[in-house]
Amino acid sequence: MRLAGRVAWSCFLALGALAGLLAIHRLPTARGLAIWVVLVTALALILMIRHSREYGGPEPPSRFEEALRTRKPPATQPEELERMDREIVLGNADADHAHRRLLPLLRATAAARIAARHGFELERQPEAAHALLGDNVWELLRPDRPHPEDRHGPGVPRAQIEKVIARVESL
Repeated sequence: MRLAGRVAWSCFLALGALAGLLAIHRLPTARGLAIWVVLVTALALILMIRHSREYGGPEPPSRFEEALRTRKPPATQPEELERMDREIVLGNADADHAHRRLLPLLRATAAARIAARHGFELERQPEAAHALLGDNVWELLRPDRPHPEDRHGPGVPRAQIEKVIARVESL
């Protein structure tokens, strides 16, 4: 509804309220007019607020709203590096996580490095991969590695993970 239509309805409502106030015989005319003036003022304020909200454009956010907005701190490390760090921490703490998530990730990294630098696939030539990686690293990364006996036990020690990463990087 346009502003003119709202004003017309508000005037009609105010006149009806004035007629109702004057119809009450116990209410003095001066008091009825005073109540009517307050009512008309309130209606005018409501109309002005609605009009300014509709046609005044968006309100700028208050300082309170700006303070509530959380600004993401600038990333100190790439997301992938942070994800790898979480995998290492969880693989260190839990044997099942190490077996299901961390070691396959390290195995895939080693397989990609071997394929790129040495020209063969880890899965197809496990003996050659074993020779390249060494006994300790191969024991962790071999594709047929058995599940841990205690799934909730400690995972792979961090020092051992660091040795595996260093060996894979040196390929």
